[in-house]
Amino acid sequence: MSLTLTNPLRPALLAAARSHRMERIVSGSTLTRTLVARFVPGAAETAAVEAVTRLVQAGRFVSVDYLGEDISHPDEAEQTVQAYLSLLRAYGKLDVRADDGVRPLEVSIKLSALGQSLPGGEELALTNARLVCAAAEEVGAWVNVDAEDHTTTDSTLAIVRELRREFPSLATVLQAYLHRTEADCRELSGPGSRIRLCKGAYQEPSEVAFQGRDAVDASYQRCLKVLMDGAGYPMVASHDPRMVEAAQAYATEAGRGHAEFEIQMLYGIRDAEQTRLVADGVHVRTYVPFGDDWYGYFMRRLAERPANLLFFLRSLLTRS
Repeated sequence: MSLTLTNPLRPALLAAARSHRMERIVSGSTLTRTLVARFVPGAAETAAVEAVTRLVQAGRFVSVDYLGEDISHPDEAEQTVQAYLSLLRAYGKLDVRADDGVRPLEVSIKLSALGQSLPGGEELALTNARLVCAAAEEVGAWVNVDAEDHTTTDSTLAIVRELRREFPSLATVLQAYLHRTEADCRELSGPGSRIRLCKGAYQEPSEVAFQGRDAVDASYQRCLKVLMDGAGYPMVASHDPRMVEAAQAYATEAGRGHAEFEIQMLYGIRDAEQTRLVADGVHVRTYVPFGDDWYGYFMRRLAERPANLLFFLRSLLTRS
């Protein structure tokens, strides 16, 4: 079954995520902003910190993402760095301690938002990411480098390798729908490593990515097995019950306890399941986005799962 059959509107929604015209239309709707609150706690840092506090008190770990990508000027990259440094200072005021050596607080960074695509961008993104990593170490937080479309993968992994020399706990995201990912899992899952495995949220060509849902699922499970059999700390980013069950089964086969891997889900999605897993003793990390640049993130969430789109449309009908 193809990904587009899973959500027939997926290609259109991903195209809309890149449309400035659609962004103006959607962003101008008061109703849309109300619905976005399900997936994004707010634009301000205070809203993100409030959400973090609630989640940590409920026994979850968190990874906070300051929304923004595809910047066009170094000043925007500097703005992103300052947003993360401010957030990390706020982290430092929270009374949160490591659990079984796992740090409950994390930030997720996109290298494109740190200048990766600008002239000389790889060096600029490396410099900016290093600042965020150093600030995170000071407050006992982790850092995760998010994945973007396939054209950035080589550059992103090169920066991650360089940063890991100084910050060995640095995590990165690998996307199972890319043909290359199983090999990347084998290379990057050594002792002390942290890999966040997701299916992938961008529209990619068949030359580089699996197109059918069954093929993507099979790749995800192969990659899961590699990570669970490896020496690192696997982070299973999925809302798919089958993948969560497979992760737990592979962990058991590999002799891993609950403290040696984690399940990751997005803020506002399958909240009851996140609560259930925590009650069962599973490490659960909730991915919390914040910031004004919520449009692209919101549209990708609608494209990923029919349930998200149905929720959006049902809310529109209810309000109309």
